[in-house]
Amino acid sequence: MQKPLAEFIGTFTLVLFGCGAAVLAGADIGLTGISFAFGLALIGMAYGIGPVSGCHINPAVTLGAVAAGRMTIGDAIPYMVAQVAGAIAGAAVLLMIASGKADYSLATNGLGQNGWGEGYLGEYNMMAALLFEIVATFLFMVVILGATGANAPAAWGGLAIGLALVVIHLVGINVTGVSVNPARSIGPALFAGGTALAQLWLFIVAPIIGAVAAGILFRTGLLDGEA
Repeated sequence: MQKPLAEFIGTFTLVLFGCGAAVLAGADIGLTGISFAFGLALIGMAYGIGPVSGCHINPAVTLGAVAAGRMTIGDAIPYMVAQVAGAIAGAAVLLMIASGKADYSLATNGLGQNGWGEGYLGEYNMMAALLFEIVATFLFMVVILGATGANAPAAWGGLAIGLALVVIHLVGINVTGVSVNPARSIGPALFAGGTALAQLWLFIVAPIIGAVAAGILFRTGLLDGEA
């Protein structure tokens, strides 16, 4: 149970601190601060639980690793269950903390949930959201597989991956709030409900498409992190 437990803790941390930055401190730190909160949370966990589980903390990344031939589907299933559970727990704790402020309203302030369309941040349409999430997750997975390849300098892998997540957020927060991670989207959406839950499918499907596509490229040798 060591690996699933590590994935639970890592995903819990990502949601609590990443989404927490948006909900609890967004007005003070802005989009740049929120972007770094997600990236720094990932960097911390990469070095904290990376030696235990590899620090996927993302079902799309786990499926990308399967597609790349670095993991079996049997090993992936406990990872993904733990990741989703960790994200839900992180969102639950965040909601309890946020609710401690008198003027907090889940309906008004949200829980860092992802979305698109009228009334959501930059009000980009569904096709823009779908394209961004597929492409961003694809590129994110390329960084992950490359930075953890046999010839990559192991000590720098977590930093490279975390900084990639920062850049993705800097570009994409106004588009979708940035998912690139089905678990990160599932946790807040379950509590926010409504539109967040209705739009959740995109933040499950798109990251999986992007990550698996990158994994296939590595497996076929077109991009080979093991060369």
